[in-house]
Amino acid sequence: MTDYSPPLDDIRFTLSSIADMAAIARLPGFEEASEDLVEAILVEAGKVAAEVLAPINRIGDQQGCRFENGVVRTPSGMVEAYRSFVEGGWNALAFEPEHGGQGLPWTLALAVHEMWQAANMAFATCPLLTQGAVEMLQAHGTEAQKALYLPKLITGAWSATMNLSEPQAGSDVGALKTRAEPDGAHYRITGQKIFITYGEHDLTENIVHMVLARLPGAPAGTKGISLFMVPKFLVNPDGSLGPRNDLRCVSIEHKLGIKASPTAVMAYGDDGGAHGSLIGAEGGGMACMFTMMNNARITVGVQGLGLAERAYQQALAFARDRVQGSDVGGNGDGGRIAIIGHPDVRRTLMTMKAQVAAARALCYRAGAALDHARGEPDEAQRARAQATADLLTPVVKAHSTDIGCEVASMGVQIHGGMGFIEETGAAQHYRDARILPIYEGTNGIQALDLVMRKLVRDRGAAARDYIAELRGELEAMDGALAGAARDLGAGLAMLEQAGDWLLEAAKRDRRVAAAGASPYQRLFGTVVGGVLLAKAAAAAEQRLAGGAAANGYAERFLRAQLDTARFYNANLLPQAAAHAAAVTADSSTFLDPDDSDF
Repeated sequence: MTDYSPPLDDIRFTLSSIADMAAIARLPGFEEASEDLVEAILVEAGKVAAEVLAPINRIGDQQGCRFENGVVRTPSGMVEAYRSFVEGGWNALAFEPEHGGQGLPWTLALAVHEMWQAANMAFATCPLLTQGAVEMLQAHGTEAQKALYLPKLITGAWSATMNLSEPQAGSDVGALKTRAEPDGAHYRITGQKIFITYGEHDLTENIVHMVLARLPGAPAGTKGISLFMVPKFLVNPDGSLGPRNDLRCVSIEHKLGIKASPTAVMAYGDDGGAHGSLIGAEGGGMACMFTMMNNARITVGVQGLGLAERAYQQALAFARDRVQGSDVGGNGDGGRIAIIGHPDVRRTLMTMKAQVAAARALCYRAGAALDHARGEPDEAQRARAQATADLLTPVVKAHSTDIGCEVASMGVQIHGGMGFIEETGAAQHYRDARILPIYEGTNGIQALDLVMRKLVRDRGAAARDYIAELRGELEAMDGALAGAARDLGAGLAMLEQAGDWLLEAAKRDRRVAAAGASPYQRLFGTVVGGVLLAKAAAAAEQRLAGGAAANGYAERFLRAQLDTARFYNANLLPQAAAHAAAVTADSSTFLDPDDSDF
């Protein structure tokens, strides 16, 4: 298995050319995010990823977690790695200084997350969930809850979970049966939850469960759901730990991938009810949980990016070393060559590279929107940035995780038969990636969110605004990218037309609009990814024109940005037309047949 090498130049360049970190650092509250500090954080985070997390990734996959007498033991090295992670302050990057956070931009935190996820996704999933819980508590917790829980969660001394799914209710959260009975100022929680990532483990001294439950007399469906904070160990008023709460891990799942990340079945209230406290208003559980889920959805997109980068690095190294076949160019000497010399392998590698670059640009662009929504002094600008972040969230989650699976699969293909054998490690990336389009809302649910909540709800206003913004960026391109800008402009027109068609379809029959949601999401990600790569290439072209003293990057690196954008435009952007056609295709072919016809 190839070691992980943090792609620092790619990360720096994307932060600069796509996310515009310099503009983010000028926002109130982010002034400390200077170029020097950002560089120092990226370098040190890269060392953590390469030297601490990556070496235990394969070990975690081989050993998995052990469930012994109700206790989960993580694989060798995990406890020590987590201790180092907490001591380094890595969990606190993007959170409020008031409770121990460092107050740095989310865009920078996502770039750091990319390296952790690439190095060891099973490990990095634990802080991913904790960070989502922190966001949710900051937005919906009482001052007393914040004071008691946030300092420990922000440092990572305590971890957090998200408890939605039940045996009879997976993504259909409204069908949950977990109950919450009032008990003075608190509540007694009873029920069972499944698929609880890091629901039990040995990395932290306490685990804070965020549990959706239904109060007595609450209406059916999601409107009757409330959110409760249920710690593994009760927390005393001074922040110290009290007795064990009435909850337990029943078992952990045996999974296809991320085997070092324990997925627990949790039981609440075997002895009368687990002690929980209400977060937000009664019946407001889904609104609170969506704050946590939206944070997680963007970071899950970054997980797809990270795994795609790791699979690409390994495939590239293998292709350079693996000697097989002769040059098809007909040089006449019959000499054998490394497989990177074969045209099909080169096309596959370039597809992997371009998709990784597009996913990175998309993820970081969403992070920038979050930072502007948080930091812009003008209310209208904050609202516009938030609308962009909301629009991009389902696209980041779905498109980037699809890319993670596809690129990891290509990585197995590059390895040939050796990729199907666990020894090389290529299969682990593929297995680990496969969960990503499923959790935090399947990618089909993300597509429905994009169409029904983000497009239909505001009659396409946010989508049109963002398309107009991208058009403006294309209009500024000339030189070697002028042709690409014209093709991408046509792609944006297809995206806009598909959105208009869905808006009209939703008026007539929402099922028809829902039928076009997934291809619309792929269309959106494909076109926007191409525009952002062209923007990066334009920035590279400007640096090349400025000469060595002005560009700060190797000439080869900058020229590679142009090559990647041109490859994407010629080979991947044409897929947009197929996605656009699928949006508006006759859906009666699969909506009308009887279930027994399938």
